[in-house]
Amino acid sequence: MSKITSKPFLLKTAKYTGITLAVILALLFLTPVLFADQIKEKIKKTANESLTAELNYSDVSVSFFRHFPSLTLTLKDLQLNGSAPYKNEKFITAKEVSFGIDVLSLIFSKSAKIDEIYLSDSFINVKVNPNGEANYNIYKSTPQDSKPEDSTNTALKLDRIEILNSKIIYDDQSTKVHFDALGFDYLGKGDINKAVFDLHSKAKIEKLNIIYDNEPYLMNKKVDADLITQVNMNSLSFFFQQNNLKINQLSVDFQGKFDFLKDGYNMDFVIKSDDSELYDVFTAFPPKYVTWLSKTELKGNTNLLLTLKGKYIASQNIAPDLNFDLKIEDGFINYDDSDFPVSDLNVEIKSKLPSLKPGLLIVNAANLSLNVGDDYFKSKFYLEGIDAPNVDAEFKAKLDLEKLNKGLGVPGLTLRGILTGDVKAKGKFDRKNKLFPIANGTIELKKGFVKTGYYPNPITNIEFKTTIEDKKGTFEDLKLNLKPAQFTFEEKPVFVQAFLNNFADLNYDVTAKGELDVQKIYKVFSHKGLNLDGFIKADLALKGKQSDAINGNYDRLNNKGTLEIRNIGITSEFLPQKFIIRDGLFKINQDKVLFNNFLASYGQSDFKMDGYLQNAINYVTRKKGILHGSFTVSSKYINVDEFMFNNTPNTSSSKSKTKSGVIIIPDNFDLELIANAQKVYFDKLILENAGGNLKINNNKLTMQQTGFNLIGCHVAMNGSYEAVNTQNANFEYKIKASDFNIKRAYNEIDVFRKMASAAEKAQGIVSLDYKLKGRLDGDMKPVYPSLVGGGILSVKDVKVRGLKLFNAVSKKTDNESMKNPDVSKVDIKTTVKNNIMTIERFKFKFAGFRPRIEGTTSLDGKLNLKMRLGLPPFGIFGIPLTVTGTGENPKVKVGRTTEDLEETKD
Repeated sequence: MSKITSKPFLLKTAKYTGITLAVILALLFLTPVLFADQIKEKIKKTANESLTAELNYSDVSVSFFRHFPSLTLTLKDLQLNGSAPYKNEKFITAKEVSFGIDVLSLIFSKSAKIDEIYLSDSFINVKVNPNGEANYNIYKSTPQDSKPEDSTNTALKLDRIEILNSKIIYDDQSTKVHFDALGFDYLGKGDINKAVFDLHSKAKIEKLNIIYDNEPYLMNKKVDADLITQVNMNSLSFFFQQNNLKINQLSVDFQGKFDFLKDGYNMDFVIKSDDSELYDVFTAFPPKYVTWLSKTELKGNTNLLLTLKGKYIASQNIAPDLNFDLKIEDGFINYDDSDFPVSDLNVEIKSKLPSLKPGLLIVNAANLSLNVGDDYFKSKFYLEGIDAPNVDAEFKAKLDLEKLNKGLGVPGLTLRGILTGDVKAKGKFDRKNKLFPIANGTIELKKGFVKTGYYPNPITNIEFKTTIEDKKGTFEDLKLNLKPAQFTFEEKPVFVQAFLNNFADLNYDVTAKGELDVQKIYKVFSHKGLNLDGFIKADLALKGKQSDAINGNYDRLNNKGTLEIRNIGITSEFLPQKFIIRDGLFKINQDKVLFNNFLASYGQSDFKMDGYLQNAINYVTRKKGILHGSFTVSSKYINVDEFMFNNTPNTSSSKSKTKSGVIIIPDNFDLELIANAQKVYFDKLILENAGGNLKINNNKLTMQQTGFNLIGCHVAMNGSYEAVNTQNANFEYKIKASDFNIKRAYNEIDVFRKMASAAEKAQGIVSLDYKLKGRLDGDMKPVYPSLVGGGILSVKDVKVRGLKLFNAVSKKTDNESMKNPDVSKVDIKTTVKNNIMTIERFKFKFAGFRPRIEGTTSLDGKLNLKMRLGLPPFGIFGIPLTVTGTGENPKVKVGRTTEDLEETKD
């Protein structure tokens, strides 16, 4: 009986179970369809309410089965732009972005609750500009006085974040930090809906690149991380509690705190690796060392510690403190089973960089030592500061460089020679106060040999012995002795010998002889792709005292010899491009360096130069030494625009930038140039047959008896130019131009067009005698409110056609002949100040009328003129008129009342 009754029960149970499962499956399929539009609408609404950035995607799908059992909304081909100032650039792109949604929130809540996020094949491009403005500030901020909503009403309640096969680029120009994470996989879990929660993360990176200030520190490194991070969403802070990283084979512990501030960050990071094997450390080095590592036996214990602590606020010039410590004990290096392994390698370095300011750098290298068989190298040094550092250093060595080279196996480098040294130095190096560390020691190299992989031939026969001595810690007591030094390159020997003492009043005895191909010897040490040209041939003997050169006691000097150079490139902070000396011969005679037939080029410009420099030794050896000289310079073509920084690409970043700035005149030049050039191009003007006398002295350029042909007339000009800083310069000049075409001047000269806007419709011949001074901006353009000056514009024979001013006067006086006056033999005197040109009263005659004009115009075109139109036959009776408005829209009224134009002061 029981069997009979149990059978229907089982059938009913199976039936209802099947129906239930069918209903559940039906709901799984139907719910996304039923609520698809509602989900899409709520997601779009949530995005619009929450984001300041533009969000786009190609398609939307809803399913239970993509990330079962969550109801998942998937956006395909997502593109999310960044926040200002990167609103037009992509912040996040992804093939797919999926959101896990709480189903009940669709029915009972005003906004969809998102508790999971999945990204696949995404690109996250984080950017921060030099001012600290980032592209990730995409969430709309709420007023500070508003109370935070309860977490149950928030639209974002995450407890899972998953990123697959993605790429992250972080480029922070304010801190000069750049890193790439390629092949990035991430899984994050936690009660992310809470205001404060622990985030458990696992991350893998196939290739990690870290670059600071354009210098690569880690390249193509594999990273495996297991992290626990406490996140406080109220204060936007992150506390890294337990973070185990593995960079290739190097295990690193990472702890710290990171807070987002209104205009920057607050950081407290500790990164360390304790008791690591030296081999594991090298696995984290750049890729070029990996091949070397595979052939090298490495042993030793290593400890690394890096800390970064403090606030970073770019706008206030606040930066954190950086400390880095490295310790290697009992290191052993043997490349390719060499017979000369490096043993007893010990390194102990502690460094501090307060506020990331190089001038405050402290480096304490308490021990740098190694042995190669019976040879040894021992060193320690302490450095505090950069500009006037405190130094405490010791160096002692006896090394066969060939043995060391074989033991280390440095790729692409071959060294030979016996290096010995014993040097001690302690004290302050302060050039301003002429202090030098107390020092004593000798460094000697015999039978030296250097060959790199960048050039096929070595530098051989390197021999030198240098001694240094300073017992009192002053420039006056410093002695440097370079006993006969020599080397041979490309079968050409070079010899140098020098004895220098009393650097407060340098006493020198230097001889140099030999030929040197700068291009080839540069390639010995250079990376491929870089190049430097140049050839130097020297035969010099220099002997004397600095004070004798300064005081003109040239009979006590014995400086003579020649220095021949070809294709030498000269770079300077004062010039945006390279100045290349194609050919030149220096002849040295006492305190003069004579230039014979120098040929040079700078961009498109060419120069031929003869002359001399004087006081060259004092200029080179003293920071404030003044270089005197006189030259005759001729040129076929000079492009002045090339000397300005705004045409120069700045290659310090991946993208080309422009650097604005005026031409800087060095303060320790006292030079005179008698120059002539067939053509000079400057700011869209072409000057022909330019010549004159130029003097450079005390940051100032003075032009005397300067002349050139411009727009068909001869222009004579005297003037001066002086840079105030990199963005401002003062100028003053007097110009006299006779009989030039006023139409060409208006069309071709920007300054004339600004200052003589009434000449737009004029034709004929005029002359100009004018003085003007003012300021130039960073683009070498005149700042018009700064202009002060005055002069005379002499009208010889000018026809004015279609000028709106005379059209308006003609219309007001009902006189057709006023439209197109012909003017001759009139001197117009004007003065300029505070952006206002004042026109003194002048008269002229035409067609029986005798107009009289005076008043003011602004350099931006505003008019305030008084005019009396004297009527025929003798102009005894006249009509008073006022002209206001602008040159484009003049307003003419009968009467004498006018309103002063507003001055613009610089």
